[in-house]
Amino acid sequence: MVLKVRKTAAAPLALMVAAGALSACATSGPALAAEASRAPYGVTAAGAPIEIFTLKNDRGMTVKVLSYGGVITQVDVPDRKGEIKNVVLELADLKAYEARANFSSLLGRYANRISNGGFSIDGVRHDLPSGAEGVSSHGGPTGFSTRLWSGAPFERHGEAGVTLAYTAVDGEGGYPGTLKVTVTYTVTRQNALRIDYRATTDKPTVINLSHHAYFNLAGDGNVYDQTAQVLAQTYTPINARKLPTGEIVSVAGTALDLRQPVRLGDRVTADDPQIKFANGFDHNFVVDGGGRGKLVPAVRVADPASGRTLEVATTQPGVQLFTANSFNGSLKTPDGRGLEKGAGLAIETQHFADSPNHANFPSTVLRPGEVFTQTTEFRFGVSR
Repeated sequence: MVLKVRKTAAAPLALMVAAGALSACATSGPALAAEASRAPYGVTAAGAPIEIFTLKNDRGMTVKVLSYGGVITQVDVPDRKGEIKNVVLELADLKAYEARANFSSLLGRYANRISNGGFSIDGVRHDLPSGAEGVSSHGGPTGFSTRLWSGAPFERHGEAGVTLAYTAVDGEGGYPGTLKVTVTYTVTRQNALRIDYRATTDKPTVINLSHHAYFNLAGDGNVYDQTAQVLAQTYTPINARKLPTGEIVSVAGTALDLRQPVRLGDRVTADDPQIKFANGFDHNFVVDGGGRGKLVPAVRVADPASGRTLEVATTQPGVQLFTANSFNGSLKTPDGRGLEKGAGLAIETQHFADSPNHANFPSTVLRPGEVFTQTTEFRFGVSR
């Protein structure tokens, strides 16, 4: 049974239109109302029931979110002809998500990688569950992508959303402090998916929250014919273990220079050591003007064939681009299609990987009495 919460007043249907930028343009059509609903999705292997939240704004955009790991299973938006498609990668069922941690999910307590088997705060060492090379990734085996979140859907002023909440106890995943986290997903009237993160702690800890949704504006196939622009003058290079070297260097003269829109397929096979380390893009860019508490544009993606566009704006200092370099067809969509290399593009707004072990990177330490906040908007549009 689907339980619905209150509805807002009706408003005209609209499609996003872009001509080098994103904007909204109302069109004629039936009046819609914002709607947030919840329904059963499945039961985990441990027997825990999972819900799916369906969020619709008053202009027809739809987003679906799971209480398991905050996974985004659908973002339905139109192309230039008005055809609606899901532009995030979706797995077949809950069992598939349980088997593939971090797929289109929330990331935490620490998104991306931490080296050296852990970190120190105020001279106190904290060991993390790590692989053979001493690397912990995306919060480890008990990261936020594997957790059960409580959800509270809402509707307001033509928008729909859900607030997910989770409390990570002191010592969970090796991290100090009881961390109370809320993540609010809102489908705005401007056809954007806004994600607001908030966290507090009772002991000094480190935190880096993000989301690992894989986007494909075509709705199927790969992303190699799509263009990407990253508004970043510098990036943090990686070594052969895909760990940051600690340097912050210019993108100029490298395959990571995405300051102007480039076709992704022209860069993922570039003869560049950084691209070869990752077998494509798996790099953190330093967002121009990021990390100062205000939303700034970070990434722009466009699909010439469909006309769909995506602009990502964030308050974070960095953004990781990942071109699904390890996909090999073993992951299946609900219709049985195998996801191959390049099937999606993850755009993970974040603090930098391994910041706790690099004093020159922006600090990720959170202390009692402080509040961690982060906002990212995924703004969808259409080019004519």
